[in-house]
Amino acid sequence: MQKIRKGDTVVVLTGKDKGRSGEVVRVMPKDDKALVRGVNLVRRHQKQTPQQEGGIITKEAPVHLSNLALADPKDGKPTRVGFQTNKDGRKVRVAKRSGELIDG
Repeated sequence: MQKIRKGDTVVVLTGKDKGRSGEVVRVMPKDDKALVRGVNLVRRHQKQTPQQEGGIITKEAPVHLSNLALADPKDGKPTRVGFQTNKDGRKVRVAKRSGELIDG
Protein backbone atom coordinates (compact mmCIF):
# COMPACT_ATOMS: atom_id res chain seq x y z
CA MET A 1 0.00 0.00 0.00
CA GLN A 2 1.31 3.43 -0.94
CA LYS A 3 1.49 6.36 1.44
CA ILE A 4 0.62 8.92 -1.25
CA ARG A 5 -2.14 8.13 -3.73
CA LYS A 6 -3.99 9.81 -6.60
CA GLY A 7 -6.46 12.39 -5.29
CA ASP A 8 -4.55 13.13 -2.07
CA THR A 9 -3.71 16.70 -1.08
CA VAL A 10 0.04 17.05 -0.53
CA VAL A 11 2.44 19.78 0.61
CA VAL A 12 5.83 20.34 -1.07
CA LEU A 13 8.67 20.17 1.48
CA THR A 14 11.66 21.37 -0.57
CA GLY A 15 12.55 23.08 -3.83
CA LYS A 16 11.23 26.13 -5.66
CA ASP A 17 7.61 25.31 -4.73
CA LYS A 18 8.30 24.75 -1.02
CA GLY A 19 5.16 25.23 1.10
CA ARG A 20 2.73 25.01 -1.82
CA SER A 21 0.07 22.34 -1.85
CA GLY A 22 -1.97 20.64 -4.52
CA GLU A 23 -3.84 17.52 -5.52
CA VAL A 24 -1.96 14.45 -6.76
CA VAL A 25 -2.95 13.84 -10.38
CA ARG A 26 -0.81 10.77 -11.01
CA VAL A 27 1.62 8.59 -9.03
CA MET A 28 4.54 6.79 -10.69
CA PRO A 29 5.69 4.19 -8.13
CA LYS A 30 8.47 2.76 -10.35
CA ASP A 31 10.15 6.19 -10.55
CA ASP A 32 9.12 7.23 -6.98
CA LYS A 33 7.52 10.37 -8.43
CA ALA A 34 4.12 12.07 -8.47
CA LEU A 35 2.43 14.70 -10.62
CA VAL A 36 0.86 17.44 -8.48
CA ARG A 37 -1.66 19.95 -9.90
CA GLY A 38 -0.23 23.49 -9.97
CA VAL A 39 3.19 22.52 -8.59
CA ASN A 40 6.61 22.30 -10.34
CA LEU A 41 5.40 24.04 -13.51
CA VAL A 42 7.76 23.93 -16.49
CA ARG A 43 7.54 25.52 -19.94
CA ARG A 44 7.97 23.24 -22.94
CA HIS A 45 8.06 23.81 -26.69
CA GLN A 46 5.19 21.94 -28.35
CA LYS A 47 5.24 21.03 -32.03
CA GLN A 48 1.97 21.68 -33.83
CA THR A 49 -0.18 18.65 -34.63
CA PRO A 50 -3.66 18.37 -36.17
CA GLN A 51 -5.10 17.88 -32.67
CA GLN A 52 -3.25 20.61 -30.77
CA GLU A 53 -1.67 23.96 -31.42
CA GLY A 54 2.06 24.53 -31.35
CA GLY A 55 3.99 26.98 -29.19
CA ILE A 56 5.31 27.19 -25.65
CA ILE A 57 3.05 25.43 -23.16
CA THR A 58 3.17 25.29 -19.37
CA LYS A 59 2.66 21.93 -17.68
CA GLU A 60 3.41 20.11 -14.42
CA ALA A 61 6.58 18.07 -14.08
CA PRO A 62 6.87 15.11 -11.70
CA VAL A 63 8.08 15.69 -8.12
CA HIS A 64 9.99 13.05 -6.13
CA LEU A 65 7.88 11.46 -3.39
CA SER A 66 10.52 12.27 -0.76
CA ASN A 67 9.84 15.98 -1.37
CA LEU A 68 6.11 15.60 -0.69
CA ALA A 69 4.16 15.15 2.54
CA LEU A 70 0.50 14.40 2.93
CA ALA A 71 -1.59 17.34 4.17
CA ASP A 72 -3.20 16.60 7.55
CA PRO A 73 -7.01 16.32 7.14
CA LYS A 74 -7.49 18.38 10.32
CA ASP A 75 -5.32 21.47 9.69
CA GLY A 76 -3.68 21.06 6.26
CA LYS A 77 -0.11 21.00 7.61
CA PRO A 78 2.38 18.36 6.44
CA THR A 79 2.18 15.02 8.22
CA ARG A 80 3.74 11.59 8.03
CA VAL A 81 1.59 8.57 7.20
CA GLY A 82 1.12 5.48 9.33
CA PHE A 83 -0.92 2.33 8.86
CA GLN A 84 -3.45 0.65 11.14
CA THR A 85 -6.00 -2.11 10.78
CA ASN A 86 -9.59 -1.02 11.29
CA LYS A 87 -12.53 -3.00 12.74
CA ASP A 88 -13.14 -5.08 9.61
CA GLY A 89 -9.44 -6.01 9.36
CA ARG A 90 -8.63 -3.66 6.49
CA LYS A 91 -5.36 -1.74 6.39
CA VAL A 92 -5.99 2.04 6.50
CA ARG A 93 -3.79 5.13 6.37
CA VAL A 94 -3.54 7.34 9.46
CA ALA A 95 -2.07 10.85 9.83
CA LYS A 96 0.72 10.71 12.44
CA ARG A 97 0.21 14.39 13.37
CA SER A 98 -3.46 14.23 14.40
CA GLY A 99 -4.13 10.49 14.46
CA GLU A 100 -7.02 10.98 12.02
CA LEU A 101 -7.98 8.49 9.33
CA ILE A 102 -7.09 9.50 5.77
CA ASP A 103 -9.91 9.05 3.24
CA GLY A 104 -9.23 7.07 0.12
